[in-house]
Amino acid sequence: MVLPAPRHAVLTGAPGAGKTTLLDAAAAAGLTTSPEVARVLLQQPGGMELREADPLAFAEAMLEAHVREFERHEGQPGPVLFDRGFPDVVGFLDVSGLRMPKSVEAACRQLRYAGPILRAPAWAAIYQQDAERIQDWQQAVASDHAVTAAWRRYGYEPINLPFVPVAERLAFLRERL
Repeated sequence: MVLPAPRHAVLTGAPGAGKTTLLDAAAAAGLTTSPEVARVLLQQPGGMELREADPLAFAEAMLEAHVREFERHEGQPGPVLFDRGFPDVVGFLDVSGLRMPKSVEAACRQLRYAGPILRAPAWAAIYQQDAERIQDWQQAVASDHAVTAAWRRYGYEPINLPFVPVAERLAFLRERL
């Protein structure tokens, strides 16, 4: 018996636009999820310092973590919902004014997501900075534009999540899986 190919759905978009809240709701509803690797890296000792001192090395660490998560879920028979993906690293590099390593370009071209790419647009009503989300509102909007452009550059067409409560966003997501 051949298992169906995994469907890799991705949440992308602006910092502070409700992606992690939606990911947590999806996990509580029984969906397989993968956390935002940048936040995990930032919470580790030295993570914030690496982002500040060497953003290119931080981007490469994000790429490595994304590859591990992608490979970890390769055999998953049902949908997997990722909090960000490879083109988000490109968006980070673009908004930071950094060159793109060949490894990032290769991952974006060779490791493809086979599911909807759901974009959480910048949402001023819920945006809050925290220990890892250090961007101000203008930077969050710029990040959203950069990551959305990066997804399109690699042939994906992000679908905007509506500005509605998390239960309605979850229903919207489930309809697309």
